[in-house]
Amino acid sequence: LLIRDLRPLPWRIGYAPRGPVGSFDRDSVAALTAELRRVARANRLASVLVDPEVEEGHALVGHLAAAGWKESPGVQTPRSRLVDLARPEEELWSDLRSKWRQYVNKARRAGVTVEDVGAGGLDDVYRIYVDTAERAGFIHRARSAYDEVFRAFDDVGRARLLTARLQDGTPAATLMLLTCGRRVIEPYGGMTEAGADSRANYLLKWEAIRSSREQGFTIYDMWGLSHAGIEQFKAGFGGREVTYAGGRALVTDRLGSAVVGVARRVNVSLARRRHGLSGGGDAT
Repeated sequence: LLIRDLRPLPWRIGYAPRGPVGSFDRDSVAALTAELRRVARANRLASVLVDPEVEEGHALVGHLAAAGWKESPGVQTPRSRLVDLARPEEELWSDLRSKWRQYVNKARRAGVTVEDVGAGGLDDVYRIYVDTAERAGFIHRARSAYDEVFRAFDDVGRARLLTARLQDGTPAATLMLLTCGRRVIEPYGGMTEAGADSRANYLLKWEAIRSSREQGFTIYDMWGLSHAGIEQFKAGFGGREVTYAGGRALVTDRLGSAVVGVARRVNVSLARRRHGLSGGGDAT
């Protein structure tokens, strides 16, 4: 459970990304909810937010509702694409749209290469991610946020950083890959304008899928379909689209939850103005 301070507000919020994880029946969800209420009181949490990785109609959704959880805007994008890696590489390759295969081969002919760079590539990841955010119109977080995510998984051997380089060695596209069990996810990635022109991002994505299968993973989760451009790009690599049930909130302090909700909306609006962006939307 992540607990976030909201200074100068006296309340905090709790968040379990893609949680809760496990096999739950109604009684165990009720017990979990009671324990979270206790934690909330001890830590002055206004609410606890989850966005479970289950589709609408799953039993867990009903169990959460029965325990007092309410629908709420989630943090993670509720739609994703999953690629079944438990198949021969030839089948995965054939799942790519023909134009996507052409782009992968174009990048190879142009001398683009993909490297597993580890923590040493974090500078490039952040620089390219910020460049992508500014061009695509979404809010990025501080450098430390991406470092902390990567190092937390890397410390237990569950993180990779892939970088696609142009023929002259210039980093042109990056992907952060995290793993849980036999599943791979790609929470953060980006490309430069040169990376787009050379189709380095297509080769990078294919190599991420291919090498994940080679390492024995069985599911490749593209993590989010946040807008039409991303949706089209990821759909070209095959897999199936999934839509999860969305966010659920356990309100443990009604006044605090209302104030925190307003504060979050104001903070997002101010962040978008600082970045010269218009409209709604949160950080990716």
